[in-house]
Amino acid sequence: MRILICGATGLIGSALTNLCLQENHEVHYLTTRKSKIEQSENYKGFYWNPTQGEIDEACLEGVDAIVNLSGANIAKRWTETYKQEIVSSRVDTANVLFKLLRNTKNHTIKHYISASGIAIYPSSLTENYKEDTEAESDDFLGKVVKQWELHANQFKSLEIPVTILRTGIVLSKKGGALVEMIKPVKYGVGAAVGSGKQWQSWIHIDDIARMYLYVLTQNITGIYNGVGPNPTTNKLLTKEIASVLKKPFFLPNIPKFVMKLMLGEMSTLLFSSQQVNAERIEKTGFQFNFPTLRPSLEDLLKK
Repeated sequence: MRILICGATGLIGSALTNLCLQENHEVHYLTTRKSKIEQSENYKGFYWNPTQGEIDEACLEGVDAIVNLSGANIAKRWTETYKQEIVSSRVDTANVLFKLLRNTKNHTIKHYISASGIAIYPSSLTENYKEDTEAESDDFLGKVVKQWELHANQFKSLEIPVTILRTGIVLSKKGGALVEMIKPVKYGVGAAVGSGKQWQSWIHIDDIARMYLYVLTQNITGIYNGVGPNPTTNKLLTKEIASVLKKPFFLPNIPKFVMKLMLGEMSTLLFSSQQVNAERIEKTGFQFNFPTLRPSLEDLLKK
């Protein structure tokens, strides 16, 4: 299979690219930096500039499916300008691909897979969220995800099946939330934030990469929660990280107002609580290699 990956150098994108190449799939990827374009037999880069509507049409040549993982990092301070970038980096990329496919009569695309986020679900300490949940968050990230999914679903009008994976916290030693959580723990000052009771729905980087390739190769469409089957709380996650790293965990929780002073609106990332259910993807036959937290952390932190 030949797969076009957008966001191939990101956290999930790089893991997915490596997995695809290991499984003898060919990868085309789009990059905004011409210096990152490589050309080999199974791995070929193409230039695009989504904000300007530019894309190298050759990226579609012989491609069976598109995986769009594009999106500006949400873990940066949310200035008004950057909030607009968070939205446009997800919407513009989908629109550029949509227009290219709409104007290309003989393309070979049979599947469009888009990243999304569990931030679409309202913050709750009691709800267990499945994909058919009707309640939607009306905060900034909730609105971002709604736009993200709306622009992914437009590919259905071209009679291209769509899959959306609503991803939670991706645990990886190469970036993302885990790397940031490790820093204070390593110095012996790890602590839960707020009440510490907020749900954190997580997934091991290997499992989310495998899930993308799984829905591709098995032709699975629709909306699925891209999370592991055992969510945890902020306090338990921090405590387990400290335990695996053999560091103390005794400090009082960090008050909410302190994090809000430090991070501004972005602090909602730490306090939002979504207990998200993974049963739907499991019922398709997908099996997690890392379904529980402790072995996941040991795999990532002890290598």
